Amino acid sequence: MKIGELAKATGTQVETVRYYEREGLLPTPLRTEGNYRIYGANHMERLSFIRHCRSLDMTLDEIRTLLGFKDAPKDNCEQVNALLDEHIGHVAQRIKDLRALERQLKALREQCLVTQEAAHCGILNELSVAARTQAVPRAAHGHVHGAHTRGAQAKVKKQ
Repeated sequence: MKIGELAKATGTQVETVRYYEREGLLPTPLRTEGNYRIYGANHMERLSFIRHCRSLDMTLDEIRTLLGFKDAPKDNCEQVNALLDEHIGHVAQRIKDLRALERQLKALREQCLVTQEAAHCGILNELSVAARTQAVPRAAHGHVHGAHTRGAQAKVKKQ
C-alpha cells in the first residue's frame, strides 16, 4: 500500500508516518520504480503499536525502547516492566500536578463571584499581582503540559 493508504488505515497523518520513519521507529519501506513508498502489513502493525503507545502518552524514546524489545522477542522483559512502572510514576505525578492546578484555578475563580467592570475583576487583579511577584513562571518549573522529561528515561534503556 502507498503512504496515503497506510495513513488512512491507521488514522495517522502522512507527515507523521514520514516523521516516524525519520526517527527510525518505522522501517524504511521499499520503493516502486516510480519512487513511491510501498508499505506492508508489518508497517501497519508497527504504526498501530506506535499510535497506541502515543495514546498512552509515551514518549518516542519510550516507544523506541519498547520496539527494541518487540524486535527481540526472546529477550527478558524486565526493563519493559521498569519502563512502564516509571511511566506510571510520571502519570501519577502529572495527575497530582493537575489536581494542584485545579485547586489553584478554583481559588482564583473565587476572587470574582459577580460580573463587573474588568478594571475591578478579582481574577484579573489576582493574576496581575501574581505575575508581578512571581520570579519564574510556573511553566518553567515543569508545568503539566506534554510528556515527562527525557532525563528520567535514560535510566530505562535496553542493555
